[in-house]
Amino acid sequence: MSLQSLALIENWPVPTAAAGVVRADGTVLGTHGPADHRFPLASVTKPLAAYAALVAYEECAVELDEPAGPPGATVRHLLAHTSGLAFDEHRTMSAPGERRLYSNAGFEQLGDHISKATDIPFAEYLRQAVLEPLGMTSTSLEGSPAKDGVSTVADLLRFAAELQAPRLLDPRTVAEAMTVQYPGTKGVLPGYGHQNPNDWGLGFEIRGAKSPHWTGSSSSPRTFGHFGQSGTFLWTDPDAQVAAVALADRAFGPWAIEAWPAFTDAVLTEVRG
Repeated sequence: MSLQSLALIENWPVPTAAAGVVRADGTVLGTHGPADHRFPLASVTKPLAAYAALVAYEECAVELDEPAGPPGATVRHLLAHTSGLAFDEHRTMSAPGERRLYSNAGFEQLGDHISKATDIPFAEYLRQAVLEPLGMTSTSLEGSPAKDGVSTVADLLRFAAELQAPRLLDPRTVAEAMTVQYPGTKGVLPGYGHQNPNDWGLGFEIRGAKSPHWTGSSSSPRTFGHFGQSGTFLWTDPDAQVAAVALADRAFGPWAIEAWPAFTDAVLTEVRG
């Protein structure tokens, strides 16, 4: 089958776009656009980096609650954007656990921490721990673990299937990653303003009751994923038992705020229908 709703990307005001939908068993329900075109992921890099961090945790290279990042913070704080680090600067803005301060710097310190713990450069660790086992041969990390990944729809659909039916990690670890960390923590969701609460798991944003939001009005509160400033997103909706990826080469802005929820609702309507 091929989902008709995926063709909505043809109406997006972008030079190039590709999208796809996958079920937990790895069945690709459809793709549209160049599925093998490599796009800069921006912050959709973070779920990949987080997954590598969880592999390091299961390999006992790190513990989630060991010190990492600024004083008083842990690996868990860094993954959950509660370390207190600023958005793009390695300076502390608040005490760990107090506020959801979305932080690229936090993911960079996470990458450094794992590199030291494993004695492997983080980009290489990500390749060995996640990309290679999943057959994500067109994906690479070319700088910051927060934002410098490059990938394709085809590769990210493999990752999205893994998120729904984990093979690399114990399902309990993945369930923890999709569970709200530091419940009730408020903060700004980039592009969507202040959210109270601003729910986040371990490297994955959790939709919860956020409004406005980049997913659809029919997305379940349990939906988790990430979007990137380069015009990219990946979401998984456990209730619908499906995940979607969309990549584009135009920076996030009003066009995405308008287009993405309608796309998501169309996909969910077609899948459920």
